[in-house]
Order: sequence, then structure tokens, then C-alpha cells
Amino acid sequence: MLLPGPEAQQLAIYAGWLMHRTLGGLVAGMLFVLPGLIAIMALSIIYALYGDAGPVEALFFGLKAGVLAIVLHAVVRIGKRALAGPVMNTLAGLSFVAIFVFDVAFPLIIAVAALIGIAGHRLGYQGFVSGGHAGDTSGDVLQDGDTALGEKLPDHARPAKAKTLRTAITVLVLWLAPTGLLLLTLGGNHVFSDIAVFFSKMAVVTFGGAYAVLAYVAQEAVMTYGWLGPGEMLDGLGMAETTPGPLIMVTQFVGFMGAFRNPGGVDPLLAGVMGGLLTTWVTFAPCFLWILVGAPFLERLRQNTLLSAALAAITAAVVGVILNLAVWFGLHVLFGTVEPLTFGPLSIDVPLLSTIQPVAAALFVLSLIGVFWLRMGLLWVLLATGLAGIALHLLGFVG
Repeated sequence: MLLPGPEAQQLAIYAGWLMHRTLGGLVAGMLFVLPGLIAIMALSIIYALYGDAGPVEALFFGLKAGVLAIVLHAVVRIGKRALAGPVMNTLAGLSFVAIFVFDVAFPLIIAVAALIGIAGHRLGYQGFVSGGHAGDTSGDVLQDGDTALGEKLPDHARPAKAKTLRTAITVLVLWLAPTGLLLLTLGGNHVFSDIAVFFSKMAVVTFGGAYAVLAYVAQEAVMTYGWLGPGEMLDGLGMAETTPGPLIMVTQFVGFMGAFRNPGGVDPLLAGVMGGLLTTWVTFAPCFLWILVGAPFLERLRQNTLLSAALAAITAAVVGVILNLAVWFGLHVLFGTVEPLTFGPLSIDVPLLSTIQPVAAALFVLSLIGVFWLRMGLLWVLLATGLAGIALHLLGFVG
């Protein structure tokens, strides 16, 4: 949780590394994302070729309502865990206002939240000094290779500076070399260069889980690069929610569609596949860097209360960011027209109330009932809303 990027992927790499050294980490990490990579790629191709077909369009129409309810549920779930006290509540509120009203960039919000957490810890505010993990022996001095629980780690888990440096250089080159090569050969205005740079940057600034990543990706991919629309971002999230692998695999769909629509002289389908694979590479390669380099120092990192305080503040800010994501998605799912309302430096998205989509609103309400009251699993909610979308299409209410 102290590292940027998808923590589930990093945990898989760490488990493989702990059991079978670097090769184990590489194998575990790659196999962890492979099923999702294949599934999302296949669905992206189908979406690009047949997304406008009635039944397919109706399926994703239904999925959008379910996904919107799931995102709101994520806001509540993460908020209950992260918002302990008035300071954290305030951080979440300010974060929401910053990104929704002032369009502040996600990395800046994270940086400011981390500084607030560090300052709060230094000042002794209780909400920032209770970091750490259950079971930690905070007063103990650890020996290399020992854990806070008194367990012995294998020899390769002991910090070794020379080996760590070699590993860092190797993985860093593997991660950044494709990006540098693309910039040199295609320039900075090509879609592949944009994908490589943007998702590499995303990999080092996204804390707080996949929904925080989605907020940043939606902000940039939809509003800055124009790779896809708000509704299509929800379609991609629906794909990722219903396929194996980490939720962050939705980024592959974004990269696929961006390259598919801006092929630059290449066959669009081939460009889409290349864009999707490039996105996955630069998104997940940093995970190997953080773990293979930092794993020997894990126990010391776990006990660093200053970092834990920064993470607590970041997580609170992320709640506001995810709430912005939910509101932004909701406006574009439930209303046909959304326009920016500007007051000097302020800009707020406001829906045209007469363009409300009653069928989408009804599906959304039913999804909320399923998620919050009936406590249905997300797969069941998405299955129900997807089938409902198809049924409504056959009855003539959708598409």
C-alpha cells in the first residue's frame, strides 16, 4: 500500500520472489496479469468492431448502470476505512472540490496530501501517528532478514547493495527503453509516444487502488487526449470488472482504443493491439522494479510511521477523487447532455435536466438496491444489468 501502482500485482511478485528469487517474481507477476490481458484484449477487439451493434451496445448500456453503483459502493467502503476523524473528512472534501471544481491534476492532489500527512505526523496529530500494521513490534530493532513477527526470511531476502543496484538498472532499462525508443523514432506527438509517456507517469503517481487510477485515467484519457468518451470509459471498467485479473487492466482497453482511433498509417486493429500491449507493459513493469529492488527492505518500510502517515492522508484524499469519478460517471450515464458551467477560474459540469435517461436511471436504482441492500456480489450485479440491457433492447426500450 505504500507503493504506487496495483498492490495485488506487487503482492504476487513479492510472493514469487520470496519463494524462488527473481525468476519466481517474474513468473508470478507475468502470470498474474496474463488471463486479464488476453480477456481484455479479446473484448477490446469485439468492442472496436461491433460496439455499435444493437445487442452489444445494449449489453454495455446495462453494464454502465451496474458499474456506476459499484463505484459508489467503493467510495463508501474505502471512506469507512480511511476517513477516521474530522481532518481526514476535510482532506477528502477538499480533494473532491479540487478535482471537480478546479480541475486540479491528480498527481498534485496526491503530493499535497502526502505533505499534509507528513506535517501532521511531525506535529503529533493522533490521526497521523497511528500508522503501521497490526502485529508490528514498533520498538524492536530488526536484524537483516528478520521480520517484525520474529520469522526468518531466506538468505536472498537480505539487503545487498550491489545486487540491488544491478536489478534496479536492468528493470529500469526494460521499463523505460521502449518509451525512449518511441520518442526518438516517432516524436512526442504520436499516439504510441503519448500512451507510453502517460501510462509510465501514471504508474509512479497512482496511490490508493484501481479506482484512484481510474479517476486519473478518465481525467486525462477522456478530457485531455480524447482517446474515448466518458461512457466508453465505463464500458472499459465493466470489461475489467467481469474478467479475471486486476481491475487496473482497464488501462489496456484505454490504450487499445486510443491507438485504434489514431493508427497513424498502421492498420487500426493492429495499432489497437500494439497500443494495448504497450499500455500493459509500461503500467506493470514498474511493479517489478519496486518489488525486486525494494523487497529486501520490506520490513523496514512497513515500520516507517512517517510513510504510513503520508499514506493515510493520501488514502483520505483518494476518497474525494473516487467520489469525483462517481459523480462524473453518473452525470454522463444518467443525462444525455452535460455542459461546463464557468465562473471565472471555476468550472463545474452541470447536466441538462430535461435530458435525463429514465431507463438508465431505473437500472442504476436497481443496481444500488442490489449492491447496498441485497449485498449482491459485483459479478452478479453486472450480470443482471448486462442481461437487463439486452432484454430492454429486444423489447425496444434501448438502442
